[in-house]
Formats: sequence, C-alpha cells, structure tokens
Amino acid sequence: MPTKSTLQDALKAKYGINKNITQSLSAVECEQLLTLLQDQPTATKLVKSFITKNEELSQNNRNFGQQRSQAQKKLKSIQIENEKLEKDITALKDRRGRLSQEQQELEEQIKHLSDQNQTLSGKVQILTTHNDELIDANEQLKKDNKDLKNIVDQIRLRLARDTKMLLEYEDSEIRKALIRLFRWTLG
Repeated sequence: MPTKSTLQDALKAKYGINKNITQSLSAVECEQLLTLLQDQPTATKLVKSFITKNEELSQNNRNFGQQRSQAQKKLKSIQIENEKLEKDITALKDRRGRLSQEQQELEEQIKHLSDQNQTLSGKVQILTTHNDELIDANEQLKKDNKDLKNIVDQIRLRLARDTKMLLEYEDSEIRKALIRLFRWTLG
C-alpha cells in the first residue's frame, strides 16, 4: 500500500489538490478519493471547480489581507497624526490663553497710560497758560525796565546839568561834595 504522502503527491499532480486540503484525510481516504476521481469524471469536474473557487477565494483573501494591512498602517499613521494634532491644538489653546491674558494686561496698561496722558495734558495746558502769563509779564517787565532806564537817564542828565551849573560857583566845599555825589550817581 502506498503512503499518505505519496497519495497526496499524486492528488496534487493529477488534480491540483493541495496537501493542506488532504491533510485531515487518512491514507485510506486519500486512496479512495484518488480512485473516485479516476472513475467519476463528474467528481473530477466538481473538484476542479472547487479548486478554481478555492484559488479565487485565496486570491481574495490575499487581496483583503493586503488591504487590511494597508488599512492598519494607514490607521496607525492617522492615529499618530491625530495625536500630534491634539497636542498642537492643546498647545494653541494654551498659547491663545496666554495671548488673551497678555492682551488684557496690555489693555489695562493702555487705559493707565491714557489716564496718565489726560493728566499730563491737563498739566501741559496749565503750564502753557502759566508760560503765556510769564511771557506777558516778561514783556511788561522789559517795557517797564526800558521806561525806568529812560527815567533814570533823564534824572542823570538833569543831575549832571544841575551839577555842572553848581560847579560854576566858587565855594570849594560845595564843589567837592557835588563831585562826589555826581560820581556816585554815575555808578
């Protein structure tokens, strides 16, 4: 009697039946199958149909396996990208919070500076008014000083003229006193 392996090789060679299909059969069952296929052309046709269908199903399984493998790889890639995006979103939310806080602080600073600016504008207006008053007072003082200088010059001139007339007299004591007075008035 032939061995199971020899019978499986014969089934593979004559009818294209793989050993993995006949693995669960015994040597006797393999021999009966070989005899059945040799005696019954319809059974042979049915087995060939099963083999063809099995090859199609195997091809489909390989295709689905490849697609499943690609889908798993794509899923893993998408999951990694999703995690990265979630981290980026969290970082952006944190940044938005910080920027919002900074904006609020800047708005408070702007309000404070605006208040200071108003206060300083008021002070500048007061100082401008005082400055204008001081300019007017200075102009008046210049005018008054000029008038006073003219009066002093007139007094000196008159004093010089009167002193000159007095000096024409003969009395030497009066004359010396007038010279001292005249020198003192001239500065």
